[in-house]
Amino acid sequence: MRIRAAVEGDLPAIAEVGHRTWPPTYEPLAGKEYVADGLARWWSGDLLRQALERTLVAEDTTGEIIGMTSFGPVEDVLIVWKLYVVPEAQGSGAGTALLRKVIDTAKGHHRAVRLAHIEGNDRAAKFYAHHGFTHLKREPDTNGGPDSVWLERACS
Repeated sequence: MRIRAAVEGDLPAIAEVGHRTWPPTYEPLAGKEYVADGLARWWSGDLLRQALERTLVAEDTTGEIIGMTSFGPVEDVLIVWKLYVVPEAQGSGAGTALLRKVIDTAKGHHRAVRLAHIEGNDRAAKFYAHHGFTHLKREPDTNGGPDSVWLERACS
């Protein structure tokens, strides 16, 4: 597996990561409409292109993109906006490798790394807790979906 900066040619594969992960992850928690709206809103070409310089991808040994993360600074923290690994590669270490790279990027520049998962996504909650993230706050979803559970980890 290899973690690298995303490039323009990766955009279709990055979008595919979203389209392969959102339905099995979020339909059981929030329904098909939530997933359709989220894919249209957060996985469009324009939005992905705007975040490209702050996006990393995980490639398997064949060069296929199996995961991605996008992040950016807000005040003194680095926010992870997306971190997804396609279902068949979950448990492979790709998510851990992507998250570690973001944490390493934040060290020396940011006080903490912050991220959120939706209420009920127990797999994400366990994954982030395993990597040292602790509860920060809960926010209601402005579109009527499950609450967002915000977590933070100090960059020490």
